[in-house]
Amino acid sequence: MMDHSSNSDVTEFQQLWGSWNILLDRVHEDPRVSQLMNTRIGQYLSSHPVLALAVMLFVAMAAVPVGLFLAFALVTITVSAVGFVFFDAVLLFVGGVSLLCVLSGIAFFSVMVSFIFNVFYIIASNILKSYYPHLTKRGKVQEMQSETSKPQKEEE
Repeated sequence: MMDHSSNSDVTEFQQLWGSWNILLDRVHEDPRVSQLMNTRIGQYLSSHPVLALAVMLFVAMAAVPVGLFLAFALVTITVSAVGFVFFDAVLLFVGGVSLLCVLSGIAFFSVMVSFIFNVFYIIASNILKSYYPHLTKRGKVQEMQSETSKPQKEEE
């Protein structure tokens, strides 16, 4: 009963892993992504996945505040054309400081979320290595060594 459950868990994990790889292959085949990955920044982020996750979270979460700030700046520039130059400068300063505070908070949040996800990843990978050692290369090598050592013991 227990063996059947672990086999189904392994096959589900392998199916999930295969679908994840297909999705990643589609993303990497996109010309815009491949063009970005050929740059120095893309190669650096590819070799540092923790930083890439933090940057991705920061960019995704900073899009709305930056868009709102740009809309705010456009409106205030229009109002300043009418004659409220002093008021405009104060509003832009307050908006810039507010944007700086929001972006600093988002950067801190994205780094913390990235750290927490990486801790969960390390914990999950260690648990999987403990319960499913045959999924790792080291587990496969150990299985092959145990298979080759069994016939020698039988011959003796």
